[in-house]
Amino acid sequence: MPVALEVRNEKQMELPITALLRARARRQRLPRVRGDALPEVTRYRDDGCDIHPHCLTCPLPRCRYEEPGGLKGMLNAMRDRQIVELRARGISVEDIADRFGVSRRTIFRILTTKYKEARCA
Repeated sequence: MPVALEVRNEKQMELPITALLRARARRQRLPRVRGDALPEVTRYRDDGCDIHPHCLTCPLPRCRYEEPGGLKGMLNAMRDRQIVELRARGISVEDIADRFGVSRRTIFRILTTKYKEARCA
């Protein structure tokens, strides 16, 4: 009989925090994961996009889906560099706008933005 009293006293003297942690540890059991759900078992298809048929051999420096603005953003960046270069050669804004099929306002906006980027770099 004295043994039962000792066990009861140990439980009563146990700190409430440790009792809560033990109860939580018993309750938290992670669900089993299916073997075929892991990425190591998954077969990935290299479908590519409309630019190149395979992502792993694509000639672009960055994926078009990772680039801000997508493909249009990449093409506009190349166009913007050409516009800045033409303006640096002294070609008029009107001629540049006609060449690229954009408005004068677009040319001025590109020149202002690229000038600020060049000063910050």
